Amino acid sequence: MSERTIAMRVGDFAAEYGVLIVLLALVVAMSLATPHFLTANNLLNVLRQVSINAIISCGMTYVIITAGIDLSVGSLVAMSSCFAMLAIGRTDSDLAGILVGILAGAAGGAFNGAFIAWLRVPPFIMTLATLTIFSGIALISTGGSPIIRFTGNFQWLGQGFVAGVPVPVIFMGVVALFMQTVLARTAFGASVYAVGGNEEAARLSGINVRRVKFLVYVIGGVLTGFAAVILMGRLSSAQPNMGQGFELDAIAAVVLGGTSLMGGRGSIWGTLVGALVIGILNNGFNLLSVDPYFQLVAKGGVILLAVLLDQRLRSASVRERAV
Repeated sequence: MSERTIAMRVGDFAAEYGVLIVLLALVVAMSLATPHFLTANNLLNVLRQVSINAIISCGMTYVIITAGIDLSVGSLVAMSSCFAMLAIGRTDSDLAGILVGILAGAAGGAFNGAFIAWLRVPPFIMTLATLTIFSGIALISTGGSPIIRFTGNFQWLGQGFVAGVPVPVIFMGVVALFMQTVLARTAFGASVYAVGGNEEAARLSGINVRRVKFLVYVIGGVLTGFAAVILMGRLSSAQPNMGQGFELDAIAAVVLGGTSLMGGRGSIWGTLVGALVIGILNNGFNLLSVDPYFQLVAKGGVILLAVLLDQRLRSASVRERAV
C-alpha cells in the first residue's frame, strides 16, 4: 500500500470521525481533571442532561440538511410544555396533556413549514418571527407564571428509570435510531438530502420539494413537543421561559456533528455525538466549579475550535483525493 493511499485513508477517517475524536479527547481530559467525572452515576447524569437537546437536535438535523434553520425551537418547547400542563390541569389526564404537548409542537412546526414551503418566507426570518410568537403565546396562556404539579404519572417521562437507565436516555436512543434509519434507508430520507444538495435538481427529478420542506419542519416540531413533555416531567413544572437558548444548543450539536449549514450533508449519529460534546462540556465545567460566566466563553470557544478542526480535516481529505 502506497504512502499516498495510507494518507488518504487516514485523512478520510479523520474527516469522517473528527467530532468523535473531539468527544474522546474531552472524555480523557475531564477524567484526568476530576475523579468524579468517569463514574457510572455521573455518566448517566450526563446522558440524561443531553437527552432533551439530542431529541430536539434530531429534528433540527433534518431541517438543516434541507438548507433550512429553525430558531423557534426554544420558544416552542415553552409553548408546548405550558399547553401540556394546562391540559393536565383541565382534564386531570396525564395522557391528554402529553398528547396536547406533542400536538402543540407539531402545530408550531407545521406553521413554520407552511410559510417556508408555500409562501417562500426565508427560514431564518420565519423562525425568528415565530421565536417571538411562540414565546408570547406561552406567556399569554400562563399569565407569565410557572405551572407546578408535584404529582402525576407524567413525571415518569423525565424522572423514571427502566433497568437502572433513565427514561429520557432510552427515548433519546430510540428517537435517534428511528430518525437515522428514516434518513439513511428510506425514499423520504433520500429526498431530504436531495433537496438540501440541489433544490432545482431535486424538483426536476420529480421530488415534491415543498412537501419535503413542510414535513421536515413538522417532524422537528413533533420532536420538540416530545422533548418539552419530557422536560416538563423532569422539572414537574412548565414555565413560559423554560426553553431559552435551546435553539442555539441544538444548532451547535447539529453543526458539531458534521451537518453542513449549506445543506445536503449530515447524519443523526453525528448530531448525537455533537450533543454529547456539549453535554460533557457543561458537566465537566460544573464539576470543576468553573465560573458560570466563563463557561459560556469556554464552551463557545471549544465549539468553534471543534467546527474549525472538522472543516480542516474534511478539506484536507478532499485535497488528498484531488491530487
